[in-house]
Amino acid sequence: MAALAVVLAIAILAHCSVAMGAAAAAAADPNTAATRNFTIASPPSTPTTKGPVTYVFGDSMSDVGNNNYFPMSLAKSNYPWYGIDYPSRQATGRFTNGKTIGDYMADKLGVPSPPPFLSLSRAGKDVLGGVNFASGGAGILNETGVYFVQYLSFDEQITCFETVKKAMIAKIGKEAAEATVNAALFQIGLGSNDYINNFLQPFMADGTNYTHDQFIRLLIATLDRQLKARSSNQHCPRTAHAVRRAHLIPLASAAARIRSTDGKCLGKINAYAVQFNAAAKKLLDGMNAKLPGAQMALADCYSVVMELIEHPEKHGFTTAHTSCCNVDTEIGGLCLPNTKPCSDRRAFVFWDAYHTSDAANKEIADRLWGDMMSAEHGGASAPPRAGASGPAPAAAPSPSPSQDDY
Repeated sequence: MAALAVVLAIAILAHCSVAMGAAAAAAADPNTAATRNFTIASPPSTPTTKGPVTYVFGDSMSDVGNNNYFPMSLAKSNYPWYGIDYPSRQATGRFTNGKTIGDYMADKLGVPSPPPFLSLSRAGKDVLGGVNFASGGAGILNETGVYFVQYLSFDEQITCFETVKKAMIAKIGKEAAEATVNAALFQIGLGSNDYINNFLQPFMADGTNYTHDQFIRLLIATLDRQLKARSSNQHCPRTAHAVRRAHLIPLASAAARIRSTDGKCLGKINAYAVQFNAAAKKLLDGMNAKLPGAQMALADCYSVVMELIEHPEKHGFTTAHTSCCNVDTEIGGLCLPNTKPCSDRRAFVFWDAYHTSDAANKEIADRLWGDMMSAEHGGASAPPRAGASGPAPAAAPSPSPSQDDY
């Protein structure tokens, strides 16, 4: 296992470049993952979108198919019943039955949902219209999720963004590219895996080497470095000046869905989420004050999802304690393809053990959009918080019973 960890550590620290070569071919051999190159095809035309260019970074909550291009990745959802409620009614690599929160946010912005970065070398899509870099399994820390074998870590996603920026400069010139990036909307949803697939796992070193307070400081220091991305490091492109609004969904609902063996929600884990969210907000507030032109905000997904878990009926749901699809309880908590999902998928808050359903994603996006619009007009209202005096216990999804209906 130690040897495997070394190989995986090299793989996730691989960097993107504009050297010629196909992404899928370079990633096909895990032994060369550390030196793989990702190629951006020349954009065929200027963008036709009227809304802001959007760049999405994150984990499986935001992934729209990047991991499909990694043949050895263990974090994939490119099989039934994922995508059953997506417009194409086929699995796309999204970890839900339909659209992600980012998809719905794109709808509200009036722009197409940005394509996965790793699709660009094959399809030659226009990089000028926004790109999705999110990858299932990713976390703030490079060591997070290493047992998923292949995925894009956040550091690697940032470097891939720089690859896109270079392609933009080649197409429209540096001044126009900088203007596009500076006016863009950046959505960042990370942090859940740093707990679920790192700190809380007994076989991962971080949970042993750090107390939770120390781990929080490590996460925040790493995130601070990633958002600032000093230009002195060629592998850490400077992006902070370009962030118009960063929606970090640190633990989102994930911490609220970690269960104890008796099926009850672990209040301590919810407290971790609240503590991390508070630290992330403090970081962003400080960066807004210190960095010229930075406009970053924390999207409080935690409170929104806790509200859906504790009061599903208020939002048109009937079930928040279990998942719509039958899940693999041994590895990953993803849907089992040989069983049928629930018949009324709109009634479930959770699609699988960790990911919210299409209906819940729309509800979350509606709430985040309302909060964002309120903040833009100077009238932001505080979102309802479950257990304002502290993180309240919440129901969490467990593997759903077999469903005969489809």
